[in-house]
Amino acid sequence: MLNIHTLPGDIHGLIFDCDGTLVDTPPVYARAWAAGLRLSGREITPEWYFARAGMSEHVLMEQFETEFGIPLRRQEVIRIMRTAFIEELSRLEEITAITSVARENHGRLPMAVASGGSRAIVTATLDVTGLKLLFNAVVTIDDVGRAKPEPDLFLEAARRIGVPPEHCLVFEDGREGLEAAHRASMRAVDVLEVLRQA
Repeated sequence: MLNIHTLPGDIHGLIFDCDGTLVDTPPVYARAWAAGLRLSGREITPEWYFARAGMSEHVLMEQFETEFGIPLRRQEVIRIMRTAFIEELSRLEEITAITSVARENHGRLPMAVASGGSRAIVTATLDVTGLKLLFNAVVTIDDVGRAKPEPDLFLEAARRIGVPPEHCLVFEDGREGLEAAHRASMRAVDVLEVLRQA
């Protein structure tokens, strides 16, 4: 596995997913989604959410509708979920095995966040953890419209930091995100592998 503290010489930019990569958001998201989806009359378990962690909002709701056969009032579900998430911001903690890489390379390499989350939540997450100042750009689903595993988020992040995709290294914890990096012609670090070895 790549030593994340000794990067290859041809890597000129770093791109980080946010949820589950920079910040341990899944436990907070699990409670927030449970609150939002309760509107359907169905109670979801944390395990149901964890199996889908990292999915963009509409992709996750599409899975819920397909699995349970319950149409959602999507905008209302999103409003409740985001409100519940924001109320728990103070409980968020950074994932230091990965944020240490961002801190080491701050000012040395251009860096971006590329997240399938909404701008409202991603910005609030990076602000409350003090991580936002490390990055030259923050790209969210609101900027590109197409969720991972499509490569759009990573390609837009590379464009914004001015680094060709083949010279970018992605840090990502989700299967869809790793596939998106591959489709964007970027090398990727599987954050779950890093955390298993930490």
